[in-house]
Parts: sequence; structure tokens; C-alpha cells
Amino acid sequence: MRLDKFLTECGLGSRKDVKSLIESKKISVNDNFKISPKDNINENEDTVKVNGEILTYKKFRYYILNKKAGFITAVDDPREKTVMELLPDWVIKKDLAPVGRLDKDTEGLLLLTNDGVLNHKLLSPKSHVEKTYMVILEKDISEEDLEKLRNGVDIGGYITMPAKAIKIEDKKIHLIIKEGKFHQVKKMLEAVNNKVIYLYRISFGKLEIGDLKIGEVKEISLEDII
Repeated sequence: MRLDKFLTECGLGSRKDVKSLIESKKISVNDNFKISPKDNINENEDTVKVNGEILTYKKFRYYILNKKAGFITAVDDPREKTVMELLPDWVIKKDLAPVGRLDKDTEGLLLLTNDGVLNHKLLSPKSHVEKTYMVILEKDISEEDLEKLRNGVDIGGYITMPAKAIKIEDKKIHLIIKEGKFHQVKKMLEAVNNKVIYLYRISFGKLEIGDLKIGEVKEISLEDII
């Protein structure tokens, strides 16, 4: 692989940016600074350093974010704050995109990756990836209404797939769904004459939020996801 391609894929900037880094002797290959952007390297064997720190090549990157309320799930937006603004400097943002969407006022687990194939696979209706939400309700919910949620409810011309609805305490449930329709959880509770006061995603497929605090990010591997 060409050195400049390696560096751009590692998120160090454009070809012009990495050329400047090379010329200013901030990049070394096997401790050699006499290098050119056009040089070919072995990304798995050669040691590339940036300011003395080893740069590890990863074609695909995976992060989980404990999303904070007030941020929309988008890469950029001219009017709203996006989840990308929650990511710290150490996260390589090149080609990074959220997998699916959490509403602006919803918090919890959000997966971000530059792996487009995985992104498409996880969001495909055929995949039926389970998503677990902790839901705080406006009023207590009856067993009858929980059963309606489990069997599927009409959310505006669409009947939801069977779900798992578990009462945790008064006005608090865990709802596990396999779809991702627009405002689905909120609409499901409206269908049983209730209202979501707070929504927090606990898990997405194999991924669990664990003790990751709101606003924090953690890098994970593909094996953690599938």
C-alpha cells in the first residue's frame, strides 16, 4: 500500500495533509524519515510512527457511544448538534457514520463504524437485530397493555413485530424490539394510551452499554458485534 493512502486511511487527513506531515519529518517508517508519500509499505509488517507514536492500521473501525440527549444522529447538520461532536479527539472520524438512529432526546448505545457493509447488514429488515430500551412512562402500564406490545400494535398503518415487554417497576419497562421504524418505541406506547417520558437504549444485538457513562466512547472489535 502507498504510504499516503495508509496515512489517510488511518485518519491523519487528506493526501495533501499527510504529504505535509512527511515533509516536516513527523512520519517515520521503520525509524526512517527519508520517505516519500509514494513509497509502498507493508501495512502489517512495517512500523509507521507519527510524532514517535506507533500508528496501527485498521481498515475498519468500530466504536460505541453512550449518546447524550440533545444531539441528533447524523454525520453533519447545518442547524443541529450531531453525535459526531460528542466524539473525543482520539476517535478517527474519517468515513465514520452511525449505524441506525436514536432520536434527539434519546440516550444510550449507538454504534459508529466506517464499515459500510456491516452497517447495511445490521440495518437490513431481514437481520432482525434486537434492540433493548429502558422506557420511563408517563403512567403505570397494565399487564394487558404489556401483552399488546408483545403481540404487536398499530403505529399508523403498520403492525409492529412481536416484542418483549418486561415491567421493571411502576412506570418503567424494558422493551425489546427487532425493528427500527421512525419513533417506533414512542408510537408503540402511544398505541396503548401511554407516553414515553425518557428513552435509553441498553443494547443493540450483542452489544451492551454496560458501565459506559453518558457521553463516553469505547473502541470495540468486529467480534464484539457479530
